[in-house]
Formats: sequence, C-alpha cells, structure tokens
Amino acid sequence: MTHLLSLKELNKASLQSIIRSAIEIKKNPQHYYDACERQGLLMLFQKTSTRTNLSFQSGMNQLGGYAVTLDWDASNFSISPIQYEARYASRNCDVIMARLKNHSDLLELAKYSQVPVINGCCDKYHPCQALADLMTIYEVAGTFSGVTITYVGIHNNVANSLIAGCVTLGINLLLVTPIINRPSWDEELMQTASRSGFVEHVSSLAEASSRSDFVYTDTWVDMEFVQESRYEEEKNRRIEQMLPFQLNRKNLSGYSPYIMHDMPIHPGYEIEEELIESEKSIIYQQAENRMHVQKALLLHVLNKS
Repeated sequence: MTHLLSLKELNKASLQSIIRSAIEIKKNPQHYYDACERQGLLMLFQKTSTRTNLSFQSGMNQLGGYAVTLDWDASNFSISPIQYEARYASRNCDVIMARLKNHSDLLELAKYSQVPVINGCCDKYHPCQALADLMTIYEVAGTFSGVTITYVGIHNNVANSLIAGCVTLGINLLLVTPIINRPSWDEELMQTASRSGFVEHVSSLAEASSRSDFVYTDTWVDMEFVQESRYEEEKNRRIEQMLPFQLNRKNLSGYSPYIMHDMPIHPGYEIEEELIESEKSIIYQQAENRMHVQKALLLHVLNKS
C-alpha cells in the first residue's frame, strides 16, 4: 500500500513519472474520464482549504470517481482515538486525503488505515503543493537540469516538501529563510539536503535573485493562526522581521525570474501586489496544476498509473 506523507517517499523515477503523467492528463483529460470509475476519495479536513479541497474534489470527479468531505471537528475523529476511526473510515473509501494540523496525527491515520493516505497539508509537510510546484517548473523550463529556484520566506512545511523534491530531482534550491517555524523543522531532511549539494542558504533575496530562474514565496503566518488574537504578538514579530525580505521589484535588483506563490496571497506582506499580476507571474498556472497533479497522484497511490 502506497502512502504519500512527505514527498520523501518518492524516488526520482516515481516523482518524474507523476509529474509527466500530470502534464499528459492536463493535455488530454478526456483519456482519463473513467480511470477511477466508482472509486471513493474521503477528504478529511482539520484545516481550512480552498485549493486542496477544490482540486482533489474536482480531480476525483473528473476521473470518474467521487469525493466525500468530512470535517474533523464535526466528526468523531475529534473525540475518539484516531486508530479506531481510521479503521472504520478506511472501510468506506478507496483512498484518504487528510489535511491535518499535526504530522503525528497523520502518521497515526496512515498506520491504521486500510487504504492509501495522502497528506493534504500538515505542520511538517505539504507534498501535494510541492508536486504542483515542480510540475509548473517543468512546464515552464522544459527541464529540471540546470534550473535554480529561490524560496524566500518562513522555513515551513511548504519549504520542507520543496526541499525534498529538489534533492530527489537534482534541482538547485536557494533558501532565504530568516525564520524557522519550529514545528516544521526536519533535521534528517536538512542533513540530507546539505549533503546533496543542491540546497544552499543565502542571506538576501537580492543575492539569490541574480542566480535564480524562479523565485517562490509563501505566507509568513500559518493560516490557522491568521485571525487568532493569541497569535497577534508572534504575527507582528514575523512581519517586522520578514518585511525586508518581501518579494518585490526592489529586492529582485533588476532581475526578472518567474514568480511563484502557493496561495492564499497576502499582498503587501510576503509579496508586493504588482508582481502577482506581472508578466513573469506563474502563480495561477501553479495553482491550477494542483488539480492535474492531484489526479496523477491519485492514479499513483491507487496503482493505476
């Protein structure tokens, strides 16, 4: 049984295969209308979602299957040990996509599930987003060879899965990450990244942009904390420390790499509004590709690729 919990599970051949499959599905969706006929996807949400919800639900429906959405807090997952609910829930579907707050809960779910589990985002990894990112880069560049990406922002779950993907595929990744989101830190991953020679820490966006084909940013505040009053002090601290690293034309120092953002966007914070709609922005292509690569991922974990 194949789970996808971090992106570290995939070797180079499997990762390339999913990306190429996603591009083929995007070009010829009609060839896959019955690929998952009558198969069910359970979507389990503990965190809010736009892209994960819409892309998985649309993707499974377009593959001929169906999706059932379950709110963690409105279900018995919130009041009973995960092992018991997982054993039951997995008898009612063919695959589970879970968007949970804690990676430890995701591991518990996968341990007791009788069907494949896909991580739709947790505090440590966001592999589905990284797959869409890598697909988009391949579409634009036509290759992974010689490509350099800069990730500027908080070192978080998105950064982790992007690091894992770049190390596996041999993509150069520059990290401009002044703040580490401690729950996201993966020491084993970072040691692997350091040994790989593909990942480098850079002190400024201006320095990194001169070497980059793509520059990618993400929110500075975890989405579940954006509107929480108890998080206000940490939010303000992050804004103050990160504003000098905003993705804007001044910090790009005259260079014009492709602009990426995984959304939701907070204009005026991690990115200036002008760049969101600029000619080098591939943000909406990146977001659209969530659905196409989700389809390829579903086929992969269901052994239909």
